[in-house]
Amino acid sequence: MNSRERVKLALNHKEPDRIPFDLGGTVLTSMHHITYKRLREKLGLPPVEPRLMDINQQIVFIDDDLRALWPTDVTNVAPRSSATFHIEVNTTDDPDYDFFYDEFGIGWRKPKDSGFFFDMFRHPLAGPITRETIDNYPWPDPVDPARFEGLAEAAKAVADSGQAVVLGGLTAGFMEITAWMRGFADYYADLAGDPDLIGYLMDKVIDLKLQYWEKALPLVGDYVDVVQEADDFAGQFDLLFSPTTFRRLMNPRQKYLFGRIHELTNAKLFFHSCGAVRKVIPDLIENGVDILNPVQISATGMDPYELKREYGKDLTFWGGGVDTQRVLGVGTPQQVRDDVRRNIDALAKDGGFVFAAVHNIQANVPPENVIAMVEALREYGNY
Repeated sequence: MNSRERVKLALNHKEPDRIPFDLGGTVLTSMHHITYKRLREKLGLPPVEPRLMDINQQIVFIDDDLRALWPTDVTNVAPRSSATFHIEVNTTDDPDYDFFYDEFGIGWRKPKDSGFFFDMFRHPLAGPITRETIDNYPWPDPVDPARFEGLAEAAKAVADSGQAVVLGGLTAGFMEITAWMRGFADYYADLAGDPDLIGYLMDKVIDLKLQYWEKALPLVGDYVDVVQEADDFAGQFDLLFSPTTFRRLMNPRQKYLFGRIHELTNAKLFFHSCGAVRKVIPDLIENGVDILNPVQISATGMDPYELKREYGKDLTFWGGGVDTQRVLGVGTPQQVRDDVRRNIDALAKDGGFVFAAVHNIQANVPPENVIAMVEALREYGNY
């Protein structure tokens, strides 16, 4: 059984020979470049200059020698998204920060000393705006041919190699981009006071996304097994707005977007949303979500046993393999192994599980703990 067959069985809620393993198959399941360098040294692999998959998160593509040592089942063929496309990091004009403006005009910066990520500092549609402001904004071109150069060939090569293929999207989710463009103060004020305006802005982002998907998906055809969307709208303890607001403003738009994606492809729809999303999981399923990531088991209501019992017939859980928040970065290797074993016990039965850490492996994670995670998966991950 090759990796693609293994992943497809899991996505169809059947038990393959072993649990599929993802490390670096998406921009949400890789690792920070600092940990990556330390891990390679610990494993005796030669030093490399890490290739960044996502500049903001500072996460890497996993090189072939590590993939050979730790065989994974998933490969990312993401085209040029706003996480990397047309980005030139300015390292000289500010003494304290490296910074850039992405193709949406959002400003990002990272402290030169001891900075781990790029954070937003400019929201280009903050302040008083109208629909005309939105219409006249210089939006990025979602069908720029440069985004798609070599995409079909890459997808075919990966599929032919026996790996499962994940196709990344244009950008972050339509809720996130709307908030990033407006700035969070104006975003939340609009949700309460001007829902028509903020809905109009969301619709603009969705239109860009659909132009992208309508171009990308026919190019890759049946070579792609999973398409990736995301939208972070929950925190540690609850949603970032009420379920009523979600169902009134966001839910119909998400259903429309995901429905159109399903019309364009037979691939499964992977949806990333951190935090305590349990209150709206039934909505996500109804809207067409096939795969939930990262399965933040440390958040309120996200107990993996309960999630599997209630939603395991409808959702594949991609992630939840080890808690990055309370275990992987601060626990001992034995605590990591124990956590992996518990989560496999909770999520793996009857398929519907792809093993990955809860979100990207961060810069504070000791290499010994990453190794313990993989060793535990090898020990407990066979069906």
